[in-house]
Amino acid sequence: MTLYDIPLNTLTGEPTSLAAYEGKAVLLVNVASKCGLTPQYAGLERLQQQYGDRGFTVLGVPCNQFAGQEPGTAEEIGTFCSATYGVTFPLLEKTDVNGETRHPLYTELTKTTDSEGEAGDVQWNFEKFLISPKGEVVSRIRPRTEPEAPEVVAAIEAQLPA
Repeated sequence: MTLYDIPLNTLTGEPTSLAAYEGKAVLLVNVASKCGLTPQYAGLERLQQQYGDRGFTVLGVPCNQFAGQEPGTAEEIGTFCSATYGVTFPLLEKTDVNGETRHPLYTELTKTTDSEGEAGDVQWNFEKFLISPKGEVVSRIRPRTEPEAPEVVAAIEAQLPA
């Protein structure tokens, strides 16, 4: 099984999978509306605007597992993201990223090590996984690293399709 084979749902409940993004670099991020890191939405949207027409997308995955910081319904999450941060990148349905109810996508993603060689549970909201156009996880970026940090931008640029 590849990441492309794992069934997902959009924020509005439509079936999808990462296969919809095959051939693109994807920055997959677990997001939350009421977190101290929520302003990262602005940087994520700037990345989407800067690289979206070059074979890249941000993919947001709302998660309420960290201090209940994403309590809203799908409609509330969508409205918050578009009204507050002008989010245009796709969002998936609210998903568990850790524990017994961890989504199969995150079972695979959390096998990836970060820059210090550590794998395992997602630490907090706004943990980022960069997926290559071939569907391979090439980078794991911890939550406090800003989306537009030089090392993140360099990693994205290295994965943009030719």
